[in-house]
Amino acid sequence: MAYVFIQVAAGKAFEVLKSIRGIKGVKSAHTITGGYDIIALVEATSLSELGGVIVNKIQKVEGVTRTVTAIVVE
Repeated sequence: MAYVFIQVAAGKAFEVLKSIRGIKGVKSAHTITGGYDIIALVEATSLSELGGVIVNKIQKVEGVTRTVTAIVVE
């Protein structure tokens, strides 16, 4: 499980949020304030699967400009 902090292009937060919420493995996603626009909770059965969701799904959503991932250790 990991939290993914997502920056998006200006004016795209709600459009990107809708797309992110539709990705398999994303358990929740919300718009937030601060240095990032969206935070998503992603669950996967392995680090490889987690990486696939982030790189092949989340980062490919139109409007996503940057992601930072915090893997849950507890």
